[in-house]
Amino acid sequence: MSVEKVLLACDSISTFFGKLAAWLIIGLMLLVCAEVFKRYILNAPTAWIFDASNMFYGTLFMLCGAYTLAQNGHVRGDFLYSSMKPRTQASLDLVLYIVFFLPGICALVYAGYSYAGDSWRIGEHSNVTADGPPVYHFKTVIPIAGALVLLQGLAEIVRCIVCLKTGAWPARLKDVAEIDVVEEQLAASEHVDEATRQAAIEATQSIDEAARQRGLGGDRHP
Repeated sequence: MSVEKVLLACDSISTFFGKLAAWLIIGLMLLVCAEVFKRYILNAPTAWIFDASNMFYGTLFMLCGAYTLAQNGHVRGDFLYSSMKPRTQASLDLVLYIVFFLPGICALVYAGYSYAGDSWRIGEHSNVTADGPPVYHFKTVIPIAGALVLLQGLAEIVRCIVCLKTGAWPARLKDVAEIDVVEEQLAASEHVDEATRQAAIEATQSIDEAARQRGLGGDRHP
């Protein structure tokens, strides 16, 4: 199996769990709507919905971390990064992954495992509200999410090494982006001629690429 296939396999794992966790948005929406209806229409608020909403949102946030890393979607604070050559970017990323990322994520997995284990042993319940719901299953998400981010981080380290050798960033597993929705909408429009449609798509792609280069810079080529 080639290195590229291994990297794309890691991307696939992160994407699978990210998309799976995204369905929690529906559950979170239903919980919030139910609580608003009960609180303001029936005047009968439910205490446990507050805890459940936190659990849904926290699980969604943590399990999507690896997916965001796989899509190179984390915010970069260094505006100089996008102007660097790929090998320079890879060198900087590699140092930061080794010095900061690996120790931090390994600590998260280790501490999260102990944290979740203690919670299961005592059958922990939420103390935010009276007679709160159990939270041990929710705390189990911490080491799982950390392990997924660690796996994707190792893939990113390999990407850096490949880029240092080849001078170009390896391919990533692409997912649906906003630009895809724009293209679909324009393609289905009956009120735009082909030339105008194509020009609008190209302009949108240009804007999207410029924004990506400024913010991410991860797929630049020499």
